[in-house]
Amino acid sequence: QVQLVESGGGLVQAGGSLRLSCAASGRTFSSLAMGWFRQGPGKEREFVAAISRNGGLTYYGDSVKGRFTITRDNGKNTVFLQMNSLKPEDTAVYYCTGRGASYPSRVGYEYDSWGQGTQVTVSS
Repeated sequence: QVQLVESGGGLVQAGGSLRLSCAASGRTFSSLAMGWFRQGPGKEREFVAAISRNGGLTYYGDSVKGRFTITRDNGKNTVFLQMNSLKPEDTAVYYCTGRGASYPSRVGYEYDSWGQGTQVTVSS
């Protein structure tokens, strides 16, 4: 099992940017594919982005493609989510996830580790 701690959430105006970080411990970070999911108020959990364990493969949800970028630093055991051109509909709790596989996944149940989440609120 890996422990995941998100940070970087907050309140931002529409059109602004935020960078989320997720620090991992308890397992070799470079052995994990990582992902981000979100859940907005009254909404179901939604896939946001995912990255392979070597960073060479990334996936994005349709609603964030072209605005969000997922990266990782295996030397610092951290995965990042750069969020640009934020919209009010991006308001959600953002969760960092990890799975012991080479390739990422768009499916939540394929991840076995989850962080506590960080709130992102985008005002109009």
